[in-house]
Amino acid sequence: MQLRYQYRVYPDATQCTALAQAFGCARVVFNDGLRLRRQAREAGEKYISDSDLSKLVITEARQTDQRAWLGEVSAVVLQQALADLNSAYRNFFTSLSGKRQGRTVGPPRYRSRKDNRQAIRFTRNARFKVLDNGRLRLPKIGDIKVRWSRSLPSEPSSVTVIKDAAGRYFASFVVTTTEDENLPELDSEVGIDLGLTHFAVMSDGTKVTAPKFLRRAARKLKRLQQNLSRKTQGSNRRRKAVVKVARAHARVADTRRDWQHKLSTTIIRDNQAVYVEDLCVAGLGRTRLAKSVHDAGWASFTAMLEYKAARYGRTFARVDRWFPSTRMCSACGRINDKMTLTVRAWDCPCGSHHDRDVNAAINILAAGRADRLNDRRAHIRPGPVPAARSEAVTHQNTARTPRSAAGIAVL
Repeated sequence: MQLRYQYRVYPDATQCTALAQAFGCARVVFNDGLRLRRQAREAGEKYISDSDLSKLVITEARQTDQRAWLGEVSAVVLQQALADLNSAYRNFFTSLSGKRQGRTVGPPRYRSRKDNRQAIRFTRNARFKVLDNGRLRLPKIGDIKVRWSRSLPSEPSSVTVIKDAAGRYFASFVVTTTEDENLPELDSEVGIDLGLTHFAVMSDGTKVTAPKFLRRAARKLKRLQQNLSRKTQGSNRRRKAVVKVARAHARVADTRRDWQHKLSTTIIRDNQAVYVEDLCVAGLGRTRLAKSVHDAGWASFTAMLEYKAARYGRTFARVDRWFPSTRMCSACGRINDKMTLTVRAWDCPCGSHHDRDVNAAINILAAGRADRLNDRRAHIRPGPVPAARSEAVTHQNTARTPRSAAGIAVL
């Protein structure tokens, strides 16, 4: 299994200049390759292959006066920039053909020097090395100081040097773990209902309050944004104010990520199987609750649960987003009418009293178990139940139903 280990690095002034040069060269090679392919398409010419593009924008370009400075950085950095372009084109073509699942991928775009995030990648061909003194040696850059928060489990296959909007530098290593990291098997399974008031509600009744990191930092962010808006465009003070705003946002993101890592690790360690609802975060991000939805970070949290479950031998599954987990009674299986968000508890005609979120978590657990066990041809889904009267529909071109039975349908 391939994993990423990211560490903070502290380059000195000379190394920062070398890194800035490498960022710029990688960006120029990417843009040159994209420009040549766009020009070939507009002229009706054949698609330029990967090898021919590498010769044009790297090998031959370094021999010209306009691009002679490309030889001052590692050739691997330039090759990896073209690899990113080729990968972007492949994703675009597979998305057009329908072979790629998920949202539609657009064509690659030009990179800008004003982008908040700059990155370059070194592979083993570049012969980067982690020295005995803990420093990271990069070709044509030097030995960079690294803050090691933990040791690498194996030899890294590549390292990506990243500069974020706050001016911080990171080294992201790709490593492959071969040892068995499976945790001892447990009998407990859990269904999780994600929300805004409570970030996560477990099927056992446990509720995790939403920390709302962005809301808590809103006052400070507002002051920094106001201070930024008063600065003159293009001035040094404005550039410093931009960095201050970026650092405040980075602090919020780091705090949220750390909290989600701790919570997801605890859930994976304590349960053999974890089931969550497949939420449409992109759609919810376009509603009036967009700020709260993005502040919660459901997508990143479920991604953590998924890869940690695969790493430690646990089961992780997503329940269909159209599954009526909130409206279904976990005791009898009856599906009620739609409920507004103000309804936090409700009573079922069967006599059961339900907390809205706990009931949803229990239904998610039952649906996740059903989907997993049905792979073994076991039938454990709840049987058909009468639908609510408002949901019974008589379609045209169907046989007439007696009036006494018109309000009953089987789901």
